[in-house]
Amino acid sequence: MDLLIVSGLSGAGKSVAIKACEDLGFYCVDNLPTTLIPTFVDLAVQSQIERVVLGIDVRERTFFDGLTEALRVLTEEGHQAEVLFLEARDEVLIRRYSESRRKHPLATEGTVLQGIEAERELLQHLRHEANRVVDTSDLNVHELRSIIQTAYRSEEQPDRMHVFVGSFGFKYGVPTHTDLVFDVRFLTNPHFVEELRPQTGQHPEVARYVLETPAGELFMQHLKDFLAALVPLYEQEGKSYLTVSLG
Repeated sequence: MDLLIVSGLSGAGKSVAIKACEDLGFYCVDNLPTTLIPTFVDLAVQSQIERVVLGIDVRERTFFDGLTEALRVLTEEGHQAEVLFLEARDEVLIRRYSESRRKHPLATEGTVLQGIEAERELLQHLRHEANRVVDTSDLNVHELRSIIQTAYRSEEQPDRMHVFVGSFGFKYGVPTHTDLVFDVRFLTNPHFVEELRPQTGQHPEVARYVLETPAGELFMQHLKDFLAALVPLYEQEGKSYLTVSLG
């Protein structure tokens, strides 16, 4: 079983990393008490869950002793756990806490900076032992998501966005789930051709009537070029699905 433990400084992007792993098919559990890790792993193995992510942070009182003991037990049982550690510069973490208006877990009686410094000191050993350390100071959520998915995507998972193309009638309204809408009412309408009227848009004769015209060929060529240029850019921003609707 693939076991990934995600930890690091509060505000460094743990939630984003866990969600990115979830999109890759990992079974994700956040803030699981460290003492329960070996039991959970055993249950996951029995349930034939092949990829697991556990989010761990210092809000858990027995964090250090519990995590050390849990990793020892897992090693004895033959499990290999990889640790991903997320961090960021102090000024970036302070800004993020200011924007989110959340309290730092270790700054109950002091400033955010004092909480960050205390947490950084407490996590120094874990950072040193981590398999992968990612500094998120200069990353947005899309860039962090891309890094995580590139690092932990399995060989069976293609790194491609899903593109859906569908048609609709304007008299029924534009689909609410669409990303790109193209109005093709300038094309010839087979409804007004008596022998084509009974057929559906999937009929070869209807397709030829609509597409094998100067306007149809021009539109299809520009549409292909347009999507060929945009799809890689959407993928680069971490978009998983793109829906194109022709009205």
